[in-house]
Amino acid sequence: MAVKKGNLSINNENIFTIIKKWVYSDHDIFVREMISNGCDAITKLKKLDMIGEYSYPDDFENKIRVIVDDKAKTLKFIDTGLGMDEAEVEEYITQIAFSGAADFIEKYKDKANDDQIIGHFGLGFYSAFMVADEVHIDTLSYKTGSKPVHWESDGGTEYTIDEGDRKEVGTEITLFLNEDCLEFCNEYRIREIIKKYCSFMPVNIFLEKAGAEPEYETIDADEKTDKDVVIEEIHEEAKYEEKEKEDGTKEQVEVSPARDRLKIVKRPVALNDTHPLWAKHPNDCTKEEYLEFYRKVFMDYKEPLFWIHLNMDYPFNLKGILYFPKINMEYESIEGTIKLYNNQVFIADNIKEVIPEFLMLLKGVIDCPDLPLNVSRSALQNDGFVKKISDYISKKVADKLAGMCKTEKDEYEKYWDDISPFIKFGCLKDDKFCDKMTDYILFKNLEGKYVTLPECLEVKPIDNEDGDNDAKKVEAEVVDAKEETSGDEEKEPRKRIYYVTDEQQQGQYIKMFKEQGKDAVILTHNIDQPFISQLESKNQDVKFLRIDADITDEFKDEVNEDDKKVIEEQTTSLSELFKKVLNKEALEVKVEKLKNAATSSVLTVSEETRRMQDMMKMYSMNGMGMGSMGDMGETLILNSNNKLVQYILENKEGENTSLMVEQLYDLAKIANQPLSPEEMTKFVDRSNKIMEMIAK
Repeated sequence: MAVKKGNLSINNENIFTIIKKWVYSDHDIFVREMISNGCDAITKLKKLDMIGEYSYPDDFENKIRVIVDDKAKTLKFIDTGLGMDEAEVEEYITQIAFSGAADFIEKYKDKANDDQIIGHFGLGFYSAFMVADEVHIDTLSYKTGSKPVHWESDGGTEYTIDEGDRKEVGTEITLFLNEDCLEFCNEYRIREIIKKYCSFMPVNIFLEKAGAEPEYETIDADEKTDKDVVIEEIHEEAKYEEKEKEDGTKEQVEVSPARDRLKIVKRPVALNDTHPLWAKHPNDCTKEEYLEFYRKVFMDYKEPLFWIHLNMDYPFNLKGILYFPKINMEYESIEGTIKLYNNQVFIADNIKEVIPEFLMLLKGVIDCPDLPLNVSRSALQNDGFVKKISDYISKKVADKLAGMCKTEKDEYEKYWDDISPFIKFGCLKDDKFCDKMTDYILFKNLEGKYVTLPECLEVKPIDNEDGDNDAKKVEAEVVDAKEETSGDEEKEPRKRIYYVTDEQQQGQYIKMFKEQGKDAVILTHNIDQPFISQLESKNQDVKFLRIDADITDEFKDEVNEDDKKVIEEQTTSLSELFKKVLNKEALEVKVEKLKNAATSSVLTVSEETRRMQDMMKMYSMNGMGMGSMGDMGETLILNSNNKLVQYILENKEGENTSLMVEQLYDLAKIANQPLSPEEMTKFVDRSNKIMEMIAK
């Protein structure tokens, strides 16, 4: 073959320096590109073998070898693929951005479609020049009569091509690393990169260190294979131990039989798993395999709650496994890791275009060969197809969760406290997901039982001795239509769902609810407040009210017209007194006849006011400084059936009346919200003073 020189042909917008410097975001990605090219070459040759255009030798093993040489400052990638002849080297290597994979698929698209080709762009090879001053290619084509080819370039637009000396079909690429990138001829650094990008590539990958001393291992003689290189034959004699018998005498007992063993050159171990679990059908996977895969990929030894195996061939090819991890919400972040693959080639973590945002809280892998990647395979093109994939993933997760709620309710309930933040976040971020999941959201009630939203809305009569009051109690679960009417517009009454945000702080209200046979749901997570607002906006007949938002008729004695007049007079009288003593003009004071005479005072805050206060606190925390709403929306309810309230009514000008007024207010407030440090100090001092009065 005559020595030939030429210039690289650069197609249109592809500029060589851009490829070298800016196409790839991470320099270590060249390892992935080199190995991907080798996988492509092997996959192509396998296809040719399948259709009869090539025949592998007996016992042939496809593999990719990566050889690091820190002394020569080189890195070699050797594959057993179909190789190239001189014409193909000129076509595929010297014409940048001419994709050999695309050309091969077009040529053989009707003959074999079992294996996927990784490459799409024809730029992967040139990623080598990000780290190398010079690159050599030695290749031999599978075609009969082909001559080996040697190609080399120093990273400019010039190259040299000549006859090579390679004896085996395949390709060897040698990178002469530049001084800034010598880390890549370190065995451990390359091992780390291969594990990162190539852990699941479909061809075995072996890492070697040039000039390394050989390593050995010992095996039983019957385990020997034809590929093993025997260094030494070893005969181990049987081993005995002296043991005492029941009668006190001793005997020699064989603990290890005699056996023949072989010392062999250590067998090479592939760095990757060519058959990842996600590529299998879910029916063929065991629980232990799922758990082992989770531990291996995410280095997390806490068992996940459950997982969803995605397996789809139409209208696009997508496979994957999503794990719902158990998270300690108090001490751990809820940031997960979704690894994106393309034909078993790692692309990136948590690509938001593909993975719905709320699922990024999970851990898992997704492999989608149909993704429209950019030239570096590290980011996604803006394509409507990507949105369809994202929607599909969201739909499959919703289907799985809904199915669990229907058919495995007990298991679903066990997981609920851990997975509810994921699901609620998903409902806030994805309307379609919310629509699918609304009926399968669980709420824990005051008895610790889980109920769905439809079950919460089933207003049932409360069992009590007075059957005549049942209808009234059911009706009380419905918000007065007038409350929900603005202007002249009439709206349907909205059904109330009461909720608790702090079981300890709101204990008094919970006790009152239980006494009257009323129920509420527990919503203690930070995400619950925006979530219930979302549910209200999507379910116009639902209204969520915190348990301390109102005192409804169930808690009050029935009163006649005369009682109503008395209560109105008492309300006017005590309202003036409490506002004056407490110096709270905005405070609303009501007198009611509560059934539980032991309850002296109750403080309520309207739902709208409290939500506005919460929002202002949030903005204030973020430095917005929106101020405070003070006591707006607060209502102090005084129980006229209580002896303390009766004492105040009878002794408005009494010596200790002001003391009692302040104490009743603080007792009501402390059951509603934490007292400020100043308020707590006064409350303690006042309590001590009252006890001293009792002691006298």
